[in-house]
Amino acid sequence: MLSPSRPVLRAEGGVYALERALQRRGFAVVAGADEAGRGACAGPLVAAAVVLPDAKRAEIEGLTDSKLLSPATRDRIFDVVQATALAYAVVVVGPDEIDSRGLHVCNVAAMRRALAALSARPSYVLTDGFPVDGLGVPNLAVWKGDQVAACVAAASVLAKVSRDRIMTQLDMVYPQYGFALHKGYSTAEHQAALEEHGPSPVHRRSYQNVARAERGRAERRGVAELTASTGLRG
Repeated sequence: MLSPSRPVLRAEGGVYALERALQRRGFAVVAGADEAGRGACAGPLVAAAVVLPDAKRAEIEGLTDSKLLSPATRDRIFDVVQATALAYAVVVVGPDEIDSRGLHVCNVAAMRRALAALSARPSYVLTDGFPVDGLGVPNLAVWKGDQVAACVAAASVLAKVSRDRIMTQLDMVYPQYGFALHKGYSTAEHQAALEEHGPSPVHRRSYQNVARAERGRAERRGVAELTASTGLRG
């Protein structure tokens, strides 16, 4: 038996070439999945899955990896994806689940949940970087998928914008950490606030820098309490 020929990617297809090659091979519904917040030490992990329409007139101008886009462009593309996608889903995984199950397990599970929540069942799935098992359909993990596959790039935008908005809301609850600025990633400013105030309820305590800040905060509190109880002065 002859093995099936490989799909031909056409350069003029740009970020849409991979999906269209799969569609030419008979996979009519191609879904992409990606996540945001994997590298943050506070806030949720957010995964999204997207199925885009198969029409040149529906191409989204400027669509690429969300990290390469300005906030204004991300917001514009976020609205266009939600308005034009054949199906999309967003899943939020909280810090407690990340701490209890582990980041990678949650990352894969979140993408699986987002894909399962799509109203259109995919015939093929593309994921960014990490393979996702248990999907029941052919799938491929694509290196830098959010830069080479439109449906993955669209999922990247939905995940990042959704997460950024959550972190901006959390900034109003915990203003001392500056979540609206760094979105929970370990910047120097964030680390300084973490060491000064200790972790908030939305920090990931399984992360070393958070655990270290929590221990330091507890040690300083213990010293202060001992000083107060004994009347000692530093």
